[in-house]
Amino acid sequence: KKTAVMEGFSSKDMAMQAQKKILSHMASKSMVHMFIDDTSSEILDELYRVSKEYTGNRSEAQKVLKDLIKVAVKIGVLYRHNRFNAEELKLAEEFKKKLHQGAMTAISFYEVEFTFDKAVMSEILVECRDMLLKLVEKHLTPKSHGRINHVFNHYSDVELLTKLYSPAGPFRPNLQKICTGLNKLVEEGKL
Repeated sequence: KKTAVMEGFSSKDMAMQAQKKILSHMASKSMVHMFIDDTSSEILDELYRVSKEYTGNRSEAQKVLKDLIKVAVKIGVLYRHNRFNAEELKLAEEFKKKLHQGAMTAISFYEVEFTFDKAVMSEILVECRDMLLKLVEKHLTPKSHGRINHVFNHYSDVELLTKLYSPAGPFRPNLQKICTGLNKLVEEGKL
């Protein structure tokens, strides 16, 4: 009976599980700086400020960002451990393209006045969410799937997007910093 249990054991799998678990517990601001470059960190800070101001709830804003970071780290761990099959890698590439499209659209809507279309921005984010859910379907727990939904549903909220892109709105300075960061990531080929 012990051999049947042992044959299902893999130290590599166990190491990956431990890495995912440890990293998900370390999703604090100080730890983020160890894993995420300065530009991405600045974008995350601005997304946090927007969420906090929009929801009026500090802990909800922190939860959204923590969920975003946990999911990004876990997907990074899966990728580094070659856990995605060919079909999933193709989907990951499509996701990266969609994310790039989203970044370019966000920048364009910011730079060209009166072009913002909440439906377009929201749709891109919803498509990103659905691709990501499909990508991690066999790899992450329902709790992680919930985190993906939480993050993308929050940021694809058309009311939030409308306030964020309001030309005279309170989020204009945040949007400017977000778009400056996105532009930098695009230019560096990271997004």
